[in-house]
Amino acid sequence: MKREQVSPGHFDKENKTLKLHVSELKIGMFVSKLDRDWTETPFLLQGFVIEHMDDITVLDEYCKHVWIDAVEDVWIAPEKRSAGSLPERKVSYINKIPAQEEHRKALGAYRQARTITKSLLDDIRLGGVIDTKKAKDTVNSCVSSVIRNPDALVWMSKMRDKNEYTSEHCLNVCILAIAFGRHLGMDEDALQKLGLCGLLHDVGKMRVPDAVLNKPSALTPKESKMMRAHVVHGRNLLMSSPGAYHGVVDVAYSHHEHVDGGGYPRKLKAAAISDFSRIIAIVDAFDAMTAERCYAPSMSSTDALKEIFKEKGKHFDDRLSQEFIKCIGLYPPGCIVELMNGMVAIVLEVNHRFKHLPRVIVVQDKKGEFSREHVISLADIECEKLPKTYLIQRVLRDGEYGVHIKNYREKGLIFGQALR
Repeated sequence: MKREQVSPGHFDKENKTLKLHVSELKIGMFVSKLDRDWTETPFLLQGFVIEHMDDITVLDEYCKHVWIDAVEDVWIAPEKRSAGSLPERKVSYINKIPAQEEHRKALGAYRQARTITKSLLDDIRLGGVIDTKKAKDTVNSCVSSVIRNPDALVWMSKMRDKNEYTSEHCLNVCILAIAFGRHLGMDEDALQKLGLCGLLHDVGKMRVPDAVLNKPSALTPKESKMMRAHVVHGRNLLMSSPGAYHGVVDVAYSHHEHVDGGGYPRKLKAAAISDFSRIIAIVDAFDAMTAERCYAPSMSSTDALKEIFKEKGKHFDDRLSQEFIKCIGLYPPGCIVELMNGMVAIVLEVNHRFKHLPRVIVVQDKKGEFSREHVISLADIECEKLPKTYLIQRVLRDGEYGVHIKNYREKGLIFGQALR
């Protein structure tokens, strides 16, 4: 059909969709169709609202024309957006060094952060106070790594030990929250505060009996009440800790509140929940769902993101949920994938131009046998150096086909050598 010139906010009652050149797109429009298949683009959701100029920039890399829904509520003027909408980005980040170089730097930082985090929680469990200086130092090293290149530390957050779930979960939430904050354009000071909130959000669990905390079966009503009390314990511990950032106290107390008022402990609704608490709520749930817990098997990252999308506007903040899905993407670093040719690989580094074609470490061959790890760039499919049978078929759960991320914990140096 003939392309129509449409100004932002124009409502055409006759046509349900309008074909536009990418140059005509504006913030607030809903893109419902592309001039190529969605799977050939980095967009995880098939249909989305343009919220930033960056969205248009990415569209311009892949498409000439798109179709937008012509409905009255497509265009939302910036000045009329709700108070809970995301602020304009303040900082634009670029990856300062390649992921392979950051892997070598981040491995030591991650090991040290794991040791310190476990020590912090053990001290609390034994009745001590929170060492806020150690916590801040740990967060600062994570922030520095994520600013340089987030892929390396996010990859390492997937290397789990089921017996150390709580301490590793706290560190992983710290890392993922910093990476999410970087995606949102937060400055370095805000990233450090957000990371501290992530690291200490669950300190109250150190006051919950191990028999309840690590119970593999369903909790009784009494046990559930004891578990929920961890947010009160966390608030009290942090309030009594010298030098604690006040926002950390709020997050420890409020990260289980839901935007629809169905959370705990105060049943707060959206307007009463801080931005940091909303962010940590999403990151906390994602990391928990993708971990092997004593009472639940792990999910793939894709399935976990689907759960977050399903709960947006109810459990989680709508806009932040969609931003988090964009941040994590189709194939985040550290996820296990099966290729169309039967190979199994671990995603090493995101390809920011072709997000469906990351760099991966192949760990199983086409026959399903473990092979010597080697790195390939799936972007070579675009220039026909690799056949299309190397396209990713699906994301696997940790442990599928016998591939456990934790088994590769000490192979960081091997990966570093392979990437030279």
